[in-house]
Amino acid sequence: MRWGEAVKKTLFLLLVTLAAGWFSLLMTRKSFGASLETLAESLDRQVGAWAATGQDGTYDEETIYDYIDGAGEVYRAYNMQGCLSRTYTAAGGEPAIVLDIFDMGSSEDAFGVFTHDRDGKPATVGQDALYRQGWLSFWKNRFFVSLYMERETPAAKEAAFRLARAVASLIREEGRKPAILLGLPQKGLRDRSVRYLHHPMLLNYHYYLADENILNLGKETDALLAVYNRDGKRARFLLVQYPNPEKAKAACSRFLAHYLPEAGGKGPLRLENGKWAATSLKGRFLAVVLEADSRSLAEDLLGEAKACP
Repeated sequence: MRWGEAVKKTLFLLLVTLAAGWFSLLMTRKSFGASLETLAESLDRQVGAWAATGQDGTYDEETIYDYIDGAGEVYRAYNMQGCLSRTYTAAGGEPAIVLDIFDMGSSEDAFGVFTHDRDGKPATVGQDALYRQGWLSFWKNRFFVSLYMERETPAAKEAAFRLARAVASLIREEGRKPAILLGLPQKGLRDRSVRYLHHPMLLNYHYYLADENILNLGKETDALLAVYNRDGKRARFLLVQYPNPEKAKAACSRFLAHYLPEAGGKGPLRLENGKWAATSLKGRFLAVVLEADSRSLAEDLLGEAKACP
């Protein structure tokens, strides 16, 4: 009798554990919403006069180089999980439309890769969409979406936007932006200048700092690069979040030793080009004024930067 009760109890606990696992999986799927596979299955292969041709291309973090050699490193630097590529063509001499959907693994990194190139005019599709001649891009949830026209025509542009809205509608939930954005000073911030990144290669792309990784950037760090204009004066500002205060302090020491050895941590230093540079530690956050037109602007930015929760 006791043995039978023990078996029943074991089976009950097993069922509870399995149920909890399935519930967790369902919640995860619900929070993530679509996947590249479900997007490929659900997205129409016909958009007006344009029809999908050939098989969809699918790529991971290794094979992405086979598709976009050169730019593949950018997506890898944002922790890309996968890419779906589909080409739509139309008769009558209309240009092809190439749709690329990147699964970046998190909404923060989808936002990040979107900030890598912020040229264009705002458009109303997905999150923070931008359009410039022949190219439409946006992010939503953990996906970055790019639509490229081989040549822009009115009909192709209309079809590209229809296709973009169809993709966005299949990604039900919007994504959250990185929390570190709350740490940026707001006065004079040029919003479209903000770049969110982890990798020193990306920092050097937008602002060359050094061949070495003197800020100890990596997958565990979040960084923001931004431009400010105040009262006719300009500054470039960097905010980095580290896993703990010790790593932030170590990165600050290394940065000063390589970039501002004369500063000695005593405040803003005037550079050879006449600009001002300075650093400030706030817990696990390191704020860096890379260059400012005045000492007062450098000091104000450091004082206004916040250590986010």
